[in-house]
Amino acid sequence: MSQTVREASSWRQVIARPTSSAESIESFALVLGTVAFAVGALIAAIAFWGQDVSISGPGSLGQFVGIGGGLVAGVAFVVARVVMHRADDGDPFAVTGARLHWFDVTALAVANAVIALLVWIALANVLERSFVGAVVFTLPAIALAGVAFALSAYVGFLSGANLTPSLLSLLLAVFLVVGVIAAMLSSSDPLWWQKNLSALGMTDDLSAFAFNLTLVIAGVIVTIIARYGTASLDDRTPEDVRRRNTVRTLLIVVGVFLACVGIFHVDDFFWVHNSVATGMAVAFTILVFALARLVPPMPKAFVVLGYVYVGVIVVLGVFFATGYYNLTAVELVAAVLIFSWIIVFLRNVAAIRGREASAPAD
Repeated sequence: MSQTVREASSWRQVIARPTSSAESIESFALVLGTVAFAVGALIAAIAFWGQDVSISGPGSLGQFVGIGGGLVAGVAFVVARVVMHRADDGDPFAVTGARLHWFDVTALAVANAVIALLVWIALANVLERSFVGAVVFTLPAIALAGVAFALSAYVGFLSGANLTPSLLSLLLAVFLVVGVIAAMLSSSDPLWWQKNLSALGMTDDLSAFAFNLTLVIAGVIVTIIARYGTASLDDRTPEDVRRRNTVRTLLIVVGVFLACVGIFHVDDFFWVHNSVATGMAVAFTILVFALARLVPPMPKAFVVLGYVYVGVIVVLGVFFATGYYNLTAVELVAAVLIFSWIIVFLRNVAAIRGREASAPAD
């Protein structure tokens, strides 16, 4: 009995139809990584030729690959979204009733770029502390820069090509954690935590810019989650449509207010900053208590989890009012609870969609 052996796709086929199969997507990512390697090595050769380079710090290899790798990752993500949008066999991120706008793609590309930037800089910092006093010679520096560019392009493209609503929630979590921690570590005020979390965005240094940008981009990502996370909810009757739109509106309010927290700094716009921060918490609370009525198929365990989260936030507020906790601790815990709830909400909606899709077959 003979078996037909399928030949691997040629380079021409991969470039002409990069989304025809999972193999083609991987191959196109490798092609993009190869191009990024050549570009990174060329630029590094111009920048580092004839000199030894420090591992971390200003003018170092770590700074070079951090900035360059971030740019490459962002561009690769945009390329992936353009390619997937034009794909004949469908986009795994496509959901009926929702679509990505140019500003959505821009925000997601910036999130990928910032993650790559901070990861490379953090890795260089760790290596600097591990190899105290060491430098990188010219040729190894060129090779390492090319490899960093290639990896950034490869991961950035796959992040965009394989993007799904569930993976979007993971991107939000990673971006928030990386951005906020970077702002904490680079803050010029080591005692910022004695004030409040928003104090990270009050100064004029790089940490304040990173913190505020993180909030703005995270707010945009939450609005994307609001649209994609509710697009698959039941809309067969006018009442169903009204319920879905209510859930979507409340989530969009949370995202818009989060972005406004980053736009209106607490030192310059005290009342506006506090108003949008409070409004975000109010919108979240309304959504939690109305969720069982707005989304009847939602698992009861998740509904109860929302009640518990709100209860914890209220208890933390009481602790702050009595002087037991400072405001920073309350804000950090509340932020973790709210955004973890949003992430789990998206995953539960995906589970509901999968359960309803398999119901006719069952």
